[in-house]
Amino acid sequence: MLVSGIGKSGLIGTKIAATLRSTGTPATFLHPGEALHGDIGTVREDDVLLAIGKSGETTELNALLRVVRKIGIPVIAITSNAGSSMAALSDVVIDLQIPREACPLNLAPTASTTAALAVGDAIAIALMKLKNISAEDFARHHPGGQLGKRLLLTVEDVMRGGDQKPVIRIDASVRDMLIAITRFHVGAVCVTDADEKLLGLVTDYDIRKTLETGQDLFVMKISEIMNASPEVVYSTDRAVDALEMMRSRNKPTAVMPVLSPDRRILGMVHLHDLVAAGI
Repeated sequence: MLVSGIGKSGLIGTKIAATLRSTGTPATFLHPGEALHGDIGTVREDDVLLAIGKSGETTELNALLRVVRKIGIPVIAITSNAGSSMAALSDVVIDLQIPREACPLNLAPTASTTAALAVGDAIAIALMKLKNISAEDFARHHPGGQLGKRLLLTVEDVMRGGDQKPVIRIDASVRDMLIAITRFHVGAVCVTDADEKLLGLVTDYDIRKTLETGQDLFVMKISEIMNASPEVVYSTDRAVDALEMMRSRNKPTAVMPVLSPDRRILGMVHLHDLVAAGI
């Protein structure tokens, strides 16, 4: 879709085109003056032009409408003058029927531009409904916003993997386990077998609870300290779901192992990683 207007109507048209794009309808603002000097090349035969003009008698805009009518694309006019030249050049006329502007002189475009903006938003929302645009579709157009991050980011996008993956073999010593927890700076380490299948999780909390029993930590095995059934997430899970799992536990946690479908350990996700990602 193309949107065009000049002056204050052009500013409203720019915003309407942006709203259309962000809600799933490809749209471009086409300045009438620039269009008449080359930008008419933007127009395609399957386009629709939405023209905005209070008086409907703007010379440049009406000149553009005459050209696009020869190309054969439909024209929709948003105007406050249903008897104007612009209206006569349009296939559909949306008459705003604004009796006067909010301006005390009835000169500055105020009520008319507000009404045009509302109509443009209504068109965008109607097209959203016709196209069945979902929240996920909307998020794909806003990947940098909070909604986009909540719907699009997966655990794999925010987890600590590769060289930063906090893992240790179950046959390692408790001393090596403590060194690993310190080195990875997440307050926990995943315990695996020789095939990197997850066997358990050791957190700072588990170590403190063991020390409270009075046992000698350094003569114990990792299997005696670890939690053998920790809550886990999978790399393809949404990051926001991992955050909710952390929050909803009876004992909230800040870390969760990240697994592949065959339960191999891929990494660890930390609450700080989720917060830093803007979830």
